[in-house]
Amino acid sequence: MAMAEEVGKEIAVEGVDPRELYGAQNVYLEQIKELHPQLKLIARGSSLKVLGPGAAVERFEKRLEGLTAYYLKYGHISTEVVAQAFSGGIAQQEMPADKDVIVYGNNGNTIRARTVNQQRLVSLYDDNDLLFAVGPAGSGKTYTAIALAVRALREKQVRRIVLTRPAVEAGEKLGFLPGDMKEKLDPYLQPLYDALNDMIPAAKLAKFMEEGTVQIAPLAYMRGRTLDHAFVILDEAQNTTLSQIKMFLTRMGRNARFIVTGDVTQIDLPNRRDSGLTQAIEILRGVEHIGVVEFDRRDIVRHPLVKHIVEAFDKRTEMENALKRPGERPGLQK
Repeated sequence: MAMAEEVGKEIAVEGVDPRELYGAQNVYLEQIKELHPQLKLIARGSSLKVLGPGAAVERFEKRLEGLTAYYLKYGHISTEVVAQAFSGGIAQQEMPADKDVIVYGNNGNTIRARTVNQQRLVSLYDDNDLLFAVGPAGSGKTYTAIALAVRALREKQVRRIVLTRPAVEAGEKLGFLPGDMKEKLDPYLQPLYDALNDMIPAAKLAKFMEEGTVQIAPLAYMRGRTLDHAFVILDEAQNTTLSQIKMFLTRMGRNARFIVTGDVTQIDLPNRRDSGLTQAIEILRGVEHIGVVEFDRRDIVRHPLVKHIVEAFDKRTEMENALKRPGERPGLQK
């Protein structure tokens, strides 16, 4: 009986950090080797050399493509996924859909829309190029927006993610912070880094940032830019003036998606009336392909105490406002 002709093929591992595909200490690569004793596999950086019978090599390549596609879509791999990919293959299989899952984060974590207004933001994203998401701290506005951005990047809907927020002092003085300008500004941008670190593996995120695929910068750095093929998020927009928010919105280029988030109860500008967020929403409300989602206390998903803290502060603000209005006193009917 004639032996099957052996062939050698070098398969490029495209769009995936090989360290993520092969696993810590090559645990997934070793599993793949055990599942293919008839093949010789040699990992060489971003490519995998395969030696063995021609039909087996071809079948292996298709299943490796399925595993890579799975990772690009869901952002994680497990021993179970590897076993499925190289037994029956997953390229042709439709994975069970979870309509609330936005993206799969690190270590198999699911980033999902957990409240009505988070789900509404995800739903409106499909039909609107510009979205405003406003509401209290802890309601998941920025986190949901960043999850949508990561999903869009993975699915190649956009080529880059740009995250920005105004570097406005919230009680502390920027000039007294140590370090150069980047080190002074990084604390203002840290919440954006934290969200990305939940959704993109550290090594891959570092590479994305080095290449410019993911950019995080203060709002002032947006002036003069045209943002094509990008998913752009302006966070803490309550701390922008109307002219600043207009400058930001007019950066929108071809095939761009913009989300603006903010909390009008936490304005840090010297004069609260200078905030341009609510003005911009009113000016643009009703314009086609612009959506507005107003989050409230029911959307708060942090520690349970956060909801009560927000409620207590809101009540205090309502009492102070009532005292400022002539003829009104808390607890009295007009």
